[in-house]
Amino acid sequence: MPDIHVSAAIITDSAGRVLVVRKQGTERFMQPGGKPEAGETAAQTLARELHEELGLQIAEDRLRPLGVFVSAAANEPGHRVVATAFATTAEPADVRVQAELAELRWITPADAATLPLAPLSEEHLLPLAWPDPLRSPRPPQAD
Repeated sequence: MPDIHVSAAIITDSAGRVLVVRKQGTERFMQPGGKPEAGETAAQTLARELHEELGLQIAEDRLRPLGVFVSAAANEPGHRVVATAFATTAEPADVRVQAELAELRWITPADAATLPLAPLSEEHLLPLAWPDPLRSPRPPQAD
């Protein structure tokens, strides 16, 4: 299965909502980000993509690395997306729809349950944004 390498951002606002975007001609919402250009690091790719897609100027040192995650690609059947993910913060006034984006939304966990989401967002990235207290490891109990 061919891999598509991308950088993706979990962007939260001061209210704890997470930014998701939908590209033109698609129906699924996903984290903002995109594919690297020749010679770019994952952080450089993300900083460039956030500026192109959202008008967001963000310094690379404000991107906190979260790891690499693999899921089925949302818009390319038969492909996997391999995403290097980062976390950062922004406010709704800082971003606007640009480039190939059709829409952006700031969502809560309740909103996420009602939206068509990309597998990467649903399986890996949104759970990092809103950890489920019932799934988090509990410290061992003393006897």
